[in-house]
Amino acid sequence: MRVFASTVFFLGLSCCAAFAQSNGIATSDANSQSPDMGSMNQMDDMRGINMQTMSEMSSTGVLGNYQMTRDASGTSWQPDLSTHQGIHAMTGDWMLMGHAMLWGIYDTQGGSRGGDKTFLEGMLMGEARRDFSTADSLNLRAMLSPDPLVGPSGYPLLLATGETANGVTPLIDRQHPHDLVMELSATYTHRLSQDNSVFLYAADPGEPALGPTAFMHRASSVDIPDAPITHHWLDSTHITFGVLTGGFVHDDWKLEISQFTGREPDQERYDFDSPRFDSTSARLSWNPDPHWSLQTSWGHLDSPEQLEPLINEDRTTASATYATRFSADSSLAATLAWGMKQLSSGVSLNGVLLESEFKPCDPWTIFARAEWEQNNELVPSSAIVRVGEITIGGIRDWQVADHLRFGIGALYAFDIVPSLVPSYGNNPHGAMMFVRTFVD
Repeated sequence: MRVFASTVFFLGLSCCAAFAQSNGIATSDANSQSPDMGSMNQMDDMRGINMQTMSEMSSTGVLGNYQMTRDASGTSWQPDLSTHQGIHAMTGDWMLMGHAMLWGIYDTQGGSRGGDKTFLEGMLMGEARRDFSTADSLNLRAMLSPDPLVGPSGYPLLLATGETANGVTPLIDRQHPHDLVMELSATYTHRLSQDNSVFLYAADPGEPALGPTAFMHRASSVDIPDAPITHHWLDSTHITFGVLTGGFVHDDWKLEISQFTGREPDQERYDFDSPRFDSTSARLSWNPDPHWSLQTSWGHLDSPEQLEPLINEDRTTASATYATRFSADSSLAATLAWGMKQLSSGVSLNGVLLESEFKPCDPWTIFARAEWEQNNELVPSSAIVRVGEITIGGIRDWQVADHLRFGIGALYAFDIVPSLVPSYGNNPHGAMMFVRTFVD
């Protein structure tokens, strides 16, 4: 199964680039598109995009009459000016989109609770959309990940917690791998008028209406290879086996409600878990202008952790994402997010994240992330420990072929741990050196 998964992922990455090159397919970059068609055409011309192909495609979003670059993971929104790479093509009545990214990472985490590991991670995504009339559309999405090849215990990441590698012990100071199948979803949208629409999103697995855009899709962290330590405070439900979401879009507002499975995916990363539909969430999103996307959400998760099946969780989140561009090749994206987990055991835990990506010019990306959280899993006594992490790094990309880029980068993380947890040592830290290739 591991050989099969690896083969599928590498073939998909190669085919995306080859298909684009052989068919003269257009690419899109959200930072090169503003919310009106005139400025979108101007920026597309700057990037040499085939406008004849692009003009045949729908320019509206999946869920309503807004700029298509607003759409992010699941049914979440980002600013209209967010960066997004993808290959687009038309076949009959269907608009197709493909995207692939593969990381090769050497990870070293300091101290007796750290470790070293070399591994692959990434994603391969395909999307197909058909507009049946001026009022109705169907969008299909599939996404795969090579994360299971990392192994059941994931990769070393100081202060990270959540899930289990073997069904017996919790993962602590390690980031769990994601499942091979990250999303299989269908979205049907009916437009009531120019500014109003309703939609239904069904997925197994997929992402309920809870939290900000998942970190690997977020404009402010798409170039950061490691997961935030606040992942389970904000966006850990991005792979949920069994999701139904209904929503209403009015102009730049979106209200949605989800029924989904509260349990996190188990340690078997190649299979499909049984849907339960035992949990509920609601999210309100607002994009006041092309630069901003705001959301607040609440969810009740029934028995989310396999090792603590009697404990339920109420999660509340709020976030603001900002994106802008300074030129055709220079941009900035930033996210401020807060999440609170209220456990049925009576414990409340807060987490805060601030992250940003700055592209001073086309080949270079500089990123930074600062996090703070209250965590009750880091010490055996289950005491609440306040910890933090500051990450800085960068990556340099090269265009190696049409629609294919290769990059080299590194990051360094400073971990902030109170003295009551002496097992981390005096100067806990982590570092990663990495290469990546992606289709743009």
